[in-house]
Order: sequence, then C-alpha cells, then structure tokens
Amino acid sequence: MIRGVIVMNGQGKPRLVKFYEFEPVEKQQEAIRSIYRILCSRVENVSNFVKADSIFGKDVRLVYKTYATLYFVFIFDKSENELAMLDLMQVFVEMMDRCFSNVCELDVVFHFNKMHTILDEIILGGQVLDTNSSEIVKAVEEILKLQRNSNSITLGSSTSGWQGR
Repeated sequence: MIRGVIVMNGQGKPRLVKFYEFEPVEKQQEAIRSIYRILCSRVENVSNFVKADSIFGKDVRLVYKTYATLYFVFIFDKSENELAMLDLMQVFVEMMDRCFSNVCELDVVFHFNKMHTILDEIILGGQVLDTNSSEIVKAVEEILKLQRNSNSITLGSSTSGWQGR
C-alpha cells in the first residue's frame, strides 16, 4: 500500500503532502523533516530507494526523485514494488507537465487543488487507481470544468436576485 506522497522544495518546505493512513500533524511534520534530512545527506550517484523503518516503522520504504527544484517522495510498504513506485512517480510528474507545461514550484503552490486532483486520479486510498495518461488528463479536465461551472453558478446566484425588500 502507498502510505503517502510528499512534494517538497530544495529547502525542505512541503508543497504537497498526502498521507493515506492517519498520522497526527506533529508526526507528519517530523516525518517530513526526517525525510528531508535523509535526502539532503545522500550523494547524487546512489539509489533513489531508502528504507524508512526509523521514520514509519518496519518494512516501509520510500522512493524519491528530484525534478528541477522539487523532491517527489512516495512512501510505501513491502507490498508495493520499488520500480513500480518509481514508474508511478514518473506518471505523476508527466501528468503535471501536461497540465501545467513544464511544471515548477509556483505551479504546485498556486494550483494545489489541481495537484491534488491529479494525484487523486492516480492514487486513491493508497491504491493505484489509473496510470493511463490520456484518461487521467481527461478526468482532471472534466473535474476542473465542473468546479469552474459550480463556482460561476455560486457567484452568479450571489450577485443576482435579492434586491432588499
């Protein structure tokens, strides 16, 4: 099972955090700090796979990859394949690139709802839902279109109608 997904910048500031098992906020923050310390201390030519027993307990691993100024980290247990997680991370990054055209940290910060929508189309409840990029993009576009339509309905109904009686 996938236990969590974290996207953080080069200074260790989390830009997207999603845990699929309940973790108290304090434990999440400590885990993010611990992961960042591990990633910063690793040299460039080592494996992207790390045992995270000391952070999350027995048989928990993480895989990470650096894209531009962002660390993408997937946390998972022994039931998941490490290479499959690396491939899933690549799918996530490719989807972000398709939705944002060369994704950067500011896209993650200012479009966090879209980021979560993309992630939710790939992973749901810690299980891989879909990896077909065209299906994911289509679903994300449909969801965002529905959100825009519901926002315009809400805005339209709040500005029209009641004229004080």
